[in-house]
Amino acid sequence: MEEINDIKKDDEIRKQIILYFIFAIAMILLNYVIQKLNQIYFAPFICQNYSSNDFIYTFYCSIVPYNMPELVGSIVAVVITYVTKFILDKFIVFKKTTLELKETSEEFAKYFAFAIVTTIINIGIQFLLTNFLGTPLEISMLIALSVGYSIKFILDRKYVFKKVD
Repeated sequence: MEEINDIKKDDEIRKQIILYFIFAIAMILLNYVIQKLNQIYFAPFICQNYSSNDFIYTFYCSIVPYNMPELVGSIVAVVITYVTKFILDKFIVFKKTTLELKETSEEFAKYFAFAIVTTIINIGIQFLLTNFLGTPLEISMLIALSVGYSIKFILDRKYVFKKVD
């Protein structure tokens, strides 16, 4: 009987991993689209029309010593994808059904605390790869997001959406 329970548990973990990473791939694609829209449309528009504002120029339009439009685009993309991923993870991957405010608030707080840690890792890896190694945006983004999502799955499963047996 214990062996059957172990098999069921392994199958459940496998399904969670598969769904988690399918959604991670979807978030990587969404992240890419957001960053490309920023690179192609938003940054040129904002910098062309509003760069006379010192704050906007310094923290968004400046490319010396670092490419700020890329950094800001990366941060915005990560925030949007993490909010979307929380909803998918809670209700689909980890099959949590409660909408109780206290429990969801605690999950949300833990999820985003871990998101901050993995976001720092993600943005740091991407920033280093792009700015110091000259890695193209697409490759640095893929590497950074893959590392971040792998760490995030482990943390989410163990601490955020843990099953109460």
